Amino acid sequence: MKKRPYHIYLKCTLLVAFMLCALALCGYRLMKIQLVDSEKYMSRKYSTYKYSQTIDATRGEIVDCTGNPIIVNKVGYSVVILPEQFPKDLSEGNKILLTINNKLAECGISPDLSMPISNEAPYTFTTDDEDELERFKRELGLNVYATTDNCMAKLIEDYEIAPEYSEEQKRILCGIRYEMLRRGFSMNRRFILAEDIPLGSITEIKESGITLKGIEIQEMPLRKVKQGNIIPHEIGTVGPIYADEYEELSAKGYDMDDIVGKNGIERACESYLRGKDGVRTISVQNNEVISSEITTPVQSGNTVMLTVDSKFQRDLQKILENFIKNFDSLRNENTEELKLGKITNGALVVLDAKTSGVLGMATCPTYDLNTYIDDYESLLTAENEPLVNRATLGLYRPGSTFKTITATAGLCENIINGYSTFYCGHTYLFKDTIYECTGGHGDIALIEALQYSCNIYFYKLSENLTIDRISQYSKMYGLGQMTGLETAEESGHLSDMEYYEKVGLPWTVGEVLQSAIGQSEWAVTPLQMAVVANTIANDGVRYEPHLVDSIWDYNMENKLEKKEPVVAERITSCGKEGFDIIEQGMIAASVTNMPTEYSLGNLGYNVAIKTGTPQQGSRVQDSFFIGYAPAEDPEIAFAGVVEGAEYAKYMIRNILKAYENYKERNHLK
Repeated sequence: MKKRPYHIYLKCTLLVAFMLCALALCGYRLMKIQLVDSEKYMSRKYSTYKYSQTIDATRGEIVDCTGNPIIVNKVGYSVVILPEQFPKDLSEGNKILLTINNKLAECGISPDLSMPISNEAPYTFTTDDEDELERFKRELGLNVYATTDNCMAKLIEDYEIAPEYSEEQKRILCGIRYEMLRRGFSMNRRFILAEDIPLGSITEIKESGITLKGIEIQEMPLRKVKQGNIIPHEIGTVGPIYADEYEELSAKGYDMDDIVGKNGIERACESYLRGKDGVRTISVQNNEVISSEITTPVQSGNTVMLTVDSKFQRDLQKILENFIKNFDSLRNENTEELKLGKITNGALVVLDAKTSGVLGMATCPTYDLNTYIDDYESLLTAENEPLVNRATLGLYRPGSTFKTITATAGLCENIINGYSTFYCGHTYLFKDTIYECTGGHGDIALIEALQYSCNIYFYKLSENLTIDRISQYSKMYGLGQMTGLETAEESGHLSDMEYYEKVGLPWTVGEVLQSAIGQSEWAVTPLQMAVVANTIANDGVRYEPHLVDSIWDYNMENKLEKKEPVVAERITSCGKEGFDIIEQGMIAASVTNMPTEYSLGNLGYNVAIKTGTPQQGSRVQDSFFIGYAPAEDPEIAFAGVVEGAEYAKYMIRNILKAYENYKERNHLK
């Protein structure tokens, strides 16, 4: 036999050695896996994930100044889809969604869905808002040219909606699936299919024996209006986050399915009322929930206490409505000669003179907040626009109530003092134009000029003041600007050359005279004029009016924050002496031409008022008043207007009596 070469044996030896080493290494690796790292590799057999799910905070409540609830929370029942239990299989999920939707329909309940496509074919878009439609199509991953059929087809394809379903069933599923998409349904976020389910329906659903995977009826706090007739315009409402709001609100920590304040106090105090959501951490292993625990406790929102007293507010509303209702008989008693039509609209505002907190704010016509929530359309089309809060949004000429501002300017600029007189001969010739007064007062000083509302006194004063200084003091009193109230209001505008130029009206020197008595183009709100009265009551210190008294914890056990008065302006040039002169004129006006039934002279204290009957647009006149009481140590300041009327000042006595009852009820000195 031929002997093999040496290098062949060497190769074989090396190959065997390599194989032995590889076997040894594999054995070592296997031993390490089985004995040393067995727990680590056993755990890899299972896939474990953790998800954070938001627990909604209970929204804070809104109460009046005595703690009487206006907006509260009630326990409601909602149909909720739980992401950790709902089938991942789309076909199985569709069957469950149809089943629960049918069961809700049997109970007369329809989920609140927002897909902007009609419910029946041929399908059409239900909105003309191009931005909304663009967002909708973008959410579906379609371009802006997509049709309704394109949108439906995309949803049917994406969510595997079976072709054997009827068109109605397909539309139902598309609507629910889109809402789940829009609300970000995922392991991190549950989906509320229907809210505030009637108790009878809940029982029926449960008794039906239907057990649907991932569907659960849960107790949830729901907003409830306890007193819908208490300043409904100012309380406001809550609602879902709209798509155009989400970008801004998401940066503040909001989820798409949160509710937010939409207007009024609900919006202004959102940061207090909102609360802080909690977090539930869910652990899922191999698609099975293995644990669920609250890792961040939920914090309820704070309770907002208002400055308004519910009973006093109702009294004010009744006083205003009764005056309007009975105005015809009142006019007949006073043999009114003006051609005044039927009156329907007006407003009253009463402020705490010490703090400028709003004690009450009536507007007519008004509404109940429950009606706003349940039947908004009826209010939108109702006669005389009850949705308009005339106390803060109604713009009027102030008429002779404005003479208090002209008087302030004259005193502060040292053009007049308490003894300065102008002659009133009933008519006044100025720049070839004759202006008239309500009477012929002869030589008259400021106190009497305010008492009898002498136009010619203020005409002549305005010549020396000029429109610039009249505007200057108007601004110091807060006209032509926001008052600082937490909720919606109009700023109005001044009657000066700047405004005339802005709207394209010709300015003449005669406008100075008309502006000085509150005619011309002034636009003020009753709230602004209540602030004017309060500024006089406080000797030239103007406070910002406010509706919020304080912030409490949810159960009202601890006061967290107290609203302190905010000084907006100080009119110091007159000194207290100047405001005392104006006050004397206003006290004198309170006992002039007042029938016994409405007298302000026998209340046990003095009342300071100024009235006006400004011409206003197509109306013959409005009836305006401002004032405060007691004049010696003011506790309240007020203003009121009734459109197209006279004698609004006859409400003042009832306002003061209602305030006395308010003090007695609340044991105030």
